[in-house]
Amino acid sequence: MLTVISPAKTLDFDSEPHTQTHSQPAFLKQSQQLINELKKLTTADIASLMKLSDKLSGLNAARFHQWQTPFNLDNAKQAVLAFKGDVYTGLDAESLDDKGLEFSQHHLRILSGLYGVLKPLDLMQAYRLEMGTKFANKKGTNLYQFWGSQLREFLEADPAMADGILINLASNEYFKATEAKKLTARIITPVFKDWKNGQYKIISFYAKKARGLMSRYMIDHQIDQPEQLKDFDTDGYRYSEDMSEGDNWVFIRDHD
Repeated sequence: MLTVISPAKTLDFDSEPHTQTHSQPAFLKQSQQLINELKKLTTADIASLMKLSDKLSGLNAARFHQWQTPFNLDNAKQAVLAFKGDVYTGLDAESLDDKGLEFSQHHLRILSGLYGVLKPLDLMQAYRLEMGTKFANKKGTNLYQFWGSQLREFLEADPAMADGILINLASNEYFKATEAKKLTARIITPVFKDWKNGQYKIISFYAKKARGLMSRYMIDHQIDQPEQLKDFDTDGYRYSEDMSEGDNWVFIRDHD
């Protein structure tokens, strides 16, 4: 059983990682191809392409020009420790012990516009390139065309997918890059809803954090069978059989 999550815009390359264990991204060659194209963009180009302020555009222009291989612990950081944001608040990878990190390395994957697919302990350098960015490149007009079938084929070949089960905890923007309709897997998509104004609804902030919470729950409980996910009860969530349909599993939470 393999789980995929999205990356985050917010990054932390200042704090020291609590582990020296690391691996290398599988698609560095492709990442280099994208970086070579991204380096050609001016700050104004980046601002227009990514809808960023001048300050953030300048920051990311500098990141593209500083990006270089080979990756090591002096110039890069493990992905699961570098990403911040709502999903990673829920995941709280900084508190994972060696056993938890090892389990995540085998069962968790992070989808990325620049890196394609990352294992948690894969080293990465700072970047901003969302999967939905309409960045024209040598393979097409956007990143979906750039990655093509590569991410799907990579996931299908992953040893953790030997049982043919994929847990989708990624956003629609990123999961689209897996060519889900062509995937030879049973795809289970947990959906998180909170009670608000008299009904259960998806609230983006809570839903993102819940994806991280479920990822952490799987790691802590060493879950390798999907039915075990129905016992997920972190932060007051509970599985709702009535609201679930097929492999879209709904988890609900009430607020006092």
